[in-house]
Amino acid sequence: MSFLLLALAVLILPGGRSPCARLRPPVPPIAKPRRAKRSPPDPLALAETWDLFAAALRSGLPVPSALHAVLPGTPPGPAERLGQVRDLLALGADPATAWDPALDHPATAPLARSARRTARSGAALADQVADLAARLRASAADDAESRAQRAAVLVAGPLSLCFLPAFLCLGVAPVLIGIASGLNR
Repeated sequence: MSFLLLALAVLILPGGRSPCARLRPPVPPIAKPRRAKRSPPDPLALAETWDLFAAALRSGLPVPSALHAVLPGTPPGPAERLGQVRDLLALGADPATAWDPALDHPATAPLARSARRTARSGAALADQVADLAARLRASAADDAESRAQRAAVLVAGPLSLCFLPAFLCLGVAPVLIGIASGLNR
């Protein structure tokens, strides 16, 4: 009997659906495919990739093999462009032509310009890549410091709104009252 009353109560309870619809199991909504949001790669992860690339070049690996070695740890956007560069270089393309796909991505464009410059001049690419990694780290440190300073400024406003009245009530007001009471005597 109590089971029947409980079942009747479930059917009668107000809800957004009809009683018959409440008896059927809910159908999960169909998830809409989301487009991946392209955010710029983490500069420290990119600097780490450039350091690994420089180390691979210093160890004597050719550029396509060095790129192949660092691609698994590279952020997705730059990895796609560097994979194209690796494939073109492995096929024997001219370095100026092979680095063209990397010029299209803002994270790999400085590397591509350095690689094209060193291919023309014969300078060591490893030194240029290590310098690029150091500049990325310095830029990331500067950005972090500026964000921290901005946060400090934003925190100071609410704190001053809380502490200024307290300072006036507990610091300045007693002194003024003491001076005023001394003048009345």
